[in-house]
Amino acid sequence: MVAQEVPTSSSMAVPHGPAGVGEARHRMRDELYRSGVSDSVVDDAVLILSELLSNACRYGRPLGRADRGDGDVRAAWRVDSAGGLRVEVTDGGGPTRPVPATPSVTARGGRGLNIISALAQDWGVRDSATGEVTVWVVVTEGHRREDFAARVGGGSRFDILDAYDDLD
Repeated sequence: MVAQEVPTSSSMAVPHGPAGVGEARHRMRDELYRSGVSDSVVDDAVLILSELLSNACRYGRPLGRADRGDGDVRAAWRVDSAGGLRVEVTDGGGPTRPVPATPSVTARGGRGLNIISALAQDWGVRDSATGEVTVWVVVTEGHRREDFAARVGGGSRFDILDAYDDLD
């Protein structure tokens, strides 16, 4: 077996739209596994990357030729010396700021930033002078919150088994 040099950081342009999300996830997963990042951090980071890219494509403008609907968003990740992973997605900005929503139990969406909050050690938003918006997330080993399901579900403590209580 030959030792392979794997970068501790990576950056890629992702088409502004759903087409590039899968490719970005696969590339991140492959690079992080080869870098020796733990399975749980890789799994959380890939989910976070998917959420960030989906939000950037839904709510943000593309970088570059936004006037023509052309352009990309930028995805980047890097492993720091302590083993923490920083994931960033940059888009051309949009009409609103990224903030966690409080969706109803039956809502089809609106949980992305709640998922990120539950999985991440920290996250935030950085604006540039040119209007670009970067959402960054720090993922570390063993940081997943105990109340993950409640945090993602918008605070609901609904248990699927409760739906069957009346069937006895």
